[in-house]
Amino acid sequence: MNVSHQYDDTVVIPSLKHQLGLFPGTDVKPAKAGTFFSAPEITLDYDMYIVGFSSGKDSIASLLHLLDLGVDRSKMELWHHDVDGREGSTLVDWRFTESYCKKFAEAFGIPIYFSWLEGGFEGEMLKENSFSKPHWVETPDGLVKLERDTERAQPGTRLKFPQVSASLQTRWCSSALKIDVGRRALTNQSRFNGQKVLFITGERREESPNRAKYNQLEAHVCDRRSGRLARHIDAWRPVLEWSEEQVWDILRRHGVSAPVPYRLGWGRSSCMKCIFNSPEIWATLREYFPGSLDDIAGYERRFNTTISRSKISIVDISKQAKPLVIHDHEALLQAVKKEYDLPIIVPSSQWVMPAGAFSHGSCGPS
Repeated sequence: MNVSHQYDDTVVIPSLKHQLGLFPGTDVKPAKAGTFFSAPEITLDYDMYIVGFSSGKDSIASLLHLLDLGVDRSKMELWHHDVDGREGSTLVDWRFTESYCKKFAEAFGIPIYFSWLEGGFEGEMLKENSFSKPHWVETPDGLVKLERDTERAQPGTRLKFPQVSASLQTRWCSSALKIDVGRRALTNQSRFNGQKVLFITGERREESPNRAKYNQLEAHVCDRRSGRLARHIDAWRPVLEWSEEQVWDILRRHGVSAPVPYRLGWGRSSCMKCIFNSPEIWATLREYFPGSLDDIAGYERRFNTTISRSKISIVDISKQAKPLVIHDHEALLQAVKKEYDLPIIVPSSQWVMPAGAFSHGSCGPS
């Protein structure tokens, strides 16, 4: 059976029939109760709303949509996973990301909690016949260190960059530095026990073929509503079916200035040196941020493995395209600073569509 047809038959159609009430009187059952391929509107009767906040436009749009729907800010919190960790590495992320997230949360009066894998991206990449490092999780009661269970886990070796792939086993940056960190942050805080929690993320179908298949509402992997802990956690992707135009429109309506990467011309606001960067973006980094590719090139030589599956070094890839021409000098100056000092909210008359809007070709899919 064709894979896409199989997915339609086993997930999409059953989910749609469940939503339309077509199951009564038939022997057709949904793939899993509470799972909906399309759920743009849901009943917002949760005790807590956690927004996975990457600092990109889609996570911002998800938060703004919750506010438009009337969700009480006192029940909301933002979660951000520090990709480089807090131990000194500056290998891949934007320098200002932590500061930007804090300033954004302050502007909206919503608490933000950070979490990270000790050593971050670089530390995990350099793992050699050893265990992964502990996780660190900020909570309302302070910072918590979550050690690894070395009795049951097996030591492992990476010594290569995450590979450009939809598989989270080879593209381990998403799984090890974000998904797993979030999972442990949820399962190691007793404040979620006996509560009904909505976990919100900002994926959109038009971003990639893989995301086009996501369910919009489903029980989170950490859900234990029927267990002893009575931890009810749903996962909702409120902007999953939105177009990019809708995303920019809600930022414009709320006066949220476009994040710096989009202002520079990036089509995505993930890591500065994301493995999915196009040759154009690598060329832009080489042009405007001299030396920014040196560490990556050094690791490629050390591992004898390139980020590119075509086995072309990052330096040579950066020479395959012309760099973007950056006209937003205010954003360019901010890009090299650790402290974020630009406005989060701007008057509607000053809101400007960023250069990177609708430029899907500048960065690869996720």
